[in-house]
Amino acid sequence: MSTLLAVHGAARAVGEPYEIIVVDDASTDRTASLAEHAGARVIRVAHRQIGATRNSGAREARGDLLFFVDADTLVNEAVVRGALAAMRGGAVGGGAMVGFDLPVPMYALALLPILVGIFRVARLACGCFLFCTRDAFGAVGGFDETLFGAEEVVMSRALRRQGRFVILDQSLTTSGRKLRAYSSWEILRVMGRLALGGFQSLRDRRAMDLWYGERREDPKRVA
Repeated sequence: MSTLLAVHGAARAVGEPYEIIVVDDASTDRTASLAEHAGARVIRVAHRQIGATRNSGAREARGDLLFFVDADTLVNEAVVRGALAAMRGGAVGGGAMVGFDLPVPMYALALLPILVGIFRVARLACGCFLFCTRDAFGAVGGFDETLFGAEEVVMSRALRRQGRFVILDQSLTTSGRKLRAYSSWEILRVMGRLALGGFQSLRDRRAMDLWYGERREDPKRVA
């Protein structure tokens, strides 16, 4: 719900027509009803695959400028204004600077600036937020539906071949739930498995259980 409220607040502050589409990918909680209550249009699918889910939302969108926002990510007016200005200035798409809601483990705080810096220099959008024009989205064929992760990296590279792809100076906040709910060893084990398996492992849902496994409660909320 906080994600939808943040999107509404940012869009209203910008003062332009907008729509919010929530793609409910076989959820077992109250996602759909809460989203509808918050004024979103809900599309129900059963892909259990992030690229296909995002593409389903894009097909239903009526506008020419597309924003992809993960659940538990809080956009703001500055980010939305920056994205709109970039696309209207000729960019085909882009991403934004990202921070975690606190608290998160110290190792995450130490690594985040490095990872964000790498993504910025490489001009890659972080997975929780990506924007692009509908024309560019169509030209690249949308998100790769064979991948169960890193789809935003592949999408960023594809969009860069279509034109200017920017990483905004403006920053948004995304959830640190996984960093709180999983131990550093569990996360390291998954990252190591992906590193050893290479790109091909991203096509195996079993290797991506950190994202596709049973959802763990956020210790921050439980407390």
